[in-house]
Amino acid sequence: MFKQISSIQNSLIKALFQLKEKSRTRKKEQRFLIEGQREILLAIKGNYTIETILFDSKIISFDTVKNLIDNDTINYIEISKEVYGKLAYRTTTEGIIAITKTKELLLQNIEFQTPTPLILVTEAPEKPGNIGALLRTANAANVDAFLIANPRTDLYNPNIIRSSIGCVFTNQIGIGSTSEIIKFLQEKNIKIFCAALLENAENYHTQDYTQPTAIVVGTEATGLSSEWLENSDKNIMIPMQGEINSMNVSVSAGILIFEAKRQRNFSHE
Repeated sequence: MFKQISSIQNSLIKALFQLKEKSRTRKKEQRFLIEGQREILLAIKGNYTIETILFDSKIISFDTVKNLIDNDTINYIEISKEVYGKLAYRTTTEGIIAITKTKELLLQNIEFQTPTPLILVTEAPEKPGNIGALLRTANAANVDAFLIANPRTDLYNPNIIRSSIGCVFTNQIGIGSTSEIIKFLQEKNIKIFCAALLENAENYHTQDYTQPTAIVVGTEATGLSSEWLENSDKNIMIPMQGEINSMNVSVSAGILIFEAKRQRNFSHE
């Protein structure tokens, strides 16, 4: 059967609230919370370890929970509406939260199943909404890896999980410093294309992305660091036709990645 917790003063609930709110706690405990059926199922598909399922039986029945996620190693805890409201991040929700173990998202764990991998790289992303949108773009294009250089935000931030609609669990992700990722790409003979509005940048659609390719994007505020620009095989740009000279980073990444997919006969894959 399952335990029941009805008080927000319960020690476990207080600890879980800290997991929800604080990146430092998530890193120390190597655990985080996932809210929602789709997100939890995607985490399981991504080989994340679910330790405990908490559910509000006023929203979702125990039988439904068991049918959704039935594993002898998982603990099930019924929680009250008040407790669920304390832990839930979304206002519209499904009554289910998972306590999940984090993964070490190391570059050395990245494996390519093709000799011509396509990789999306982002440097120093900070806004959870942008990171989530980039993860969705990476998933939509089925890139071989999504690499994050010098991250400024914890990847298990509830906002990222929510804005990525669970794609944080379905992409092959590696995290490192700019220097580490550049070295990783160069050692694997992957061509580096940096998106940058520079005089020497060439139109993105004139390049060959059928070779092993990494498309690198920076933040809208500061762009890419000089280290990326100096180590790129080619700096590329999306020609702007309006009054401004920048787009949302996830929009730019989508244009560049799907041009690469078009060249790789995307419609026939």
